[in-house]
Amino acid sequence: MLKVGELAARAGLTVRTLHHYDSIGLLCPSARSDAGYRLYDRDDVARLQQIQALRGFGMGLADIGAYLDSPAASPLGIVERQLAALDRQIREAAQMRAQLEHLRTRLVSGEQPDLSTWLTTLENMTMYEHYFSKEELARLPLYQNREAQLEWQELVRTGQSLKDSGVDPASKEATAFAERWLRCLERDSGGDPSFVMRLTTMAAADAAGEQETRMSPQLLDYMRKAMAEMRFAIYGRYLPPDTIARMRRHETAHADEWVELVNRIHDCMARDRDARSQEAQQLARRWFGLFTDMVGDDPEVVERFRQAYASEPLLRIGLGIGDEVMDFLRRAMENLHG
Repeated sequence: MLKVGELAARAGLTVRTLHHYDSIGLLCPSARSDAGYRLYDRDDVARLQQIQALRGFGMGLADIGAYLDSPAASPLGIVERQLAALDRQIREAAQMRAQLEHLRTRLVSGEQPDLSTWLTTLENMTMYEHYFSKEELARLPLYQNREAQLEWQELVRTGQSLKDSGVDPASKEATAFAERWLRCLERDSGGDPSFVMRLTTMAAADAAGEQETRMSPQLLDYMRKAMAEMRFAIYGRYLPPDTIARMRRHETAHADEWVELVNRIHDCMARDRDARSQEAQQLARRWFGLFTDMVGDDPEVVERFRQAYASEPLLRIGLGIGDEVMDFLRRAMENLHG
């Protein structure tokens, strides 16, 4: 049996974290000492290992608790997912080593690239490679094409100027710029919706990403509002005003939740293409729950929404919601009810 301080030290956590896990019922110690100290046994430690593994996969604490307490929870399955993640990291490390070997060969042959350029390239590679594989980077124009990088610097300056000047995100000027932004994003991400999501996440969540792209969280928030207003204007051609008002309220309350959900769906798709896992089914339920909250359940309105989404390419750019995602969610729901 381990006391809370001993377990915290071995797991690289704080005692406060373990106390929190206990308070929310996520990890309750199996026993207490005569003095009232928490005591953790083998099963407790095994559960903590699973909790930390699932946290590493991006799952929230509430979802982790629901998953581990369900019949579908599998310690073996979690370990297999960890092994798959480590295998991916090993492949990426091997690719990085090969690239560094290539650079060393060039240097040994007498080539002397500018040191600052060399270092900057390595720093940028490190930042991008946290979000993209080497194969993906080779296909990512924004990473490879200097002209695209310069155009994006100009786009960021323009967006920043609009924000700093107090231009309303709903104005024609801002929504027209949002359309240009989205079209450049589509072009320079290779048309891959998952690339778009990861580029946005990198810029918003990573300090190095913000420094490289110059996209501050404030600018990204402004652009998100402008893009939402652009989409509302398009949907307004198909949907009644009360539905647009409902979508505006939903956007205000759930925009960040949608981004997190789509990222989690892409991550789950990489591990479970057949959408048979409980995680896939939970994500699908959450998806369709949010969709109903956004649009309602009137069949005619839902059909108009789908018609708009299918007919208007701008509605599909930048959301990370391609045909593969929708097919995955439908399979998850079929597996849930089948």
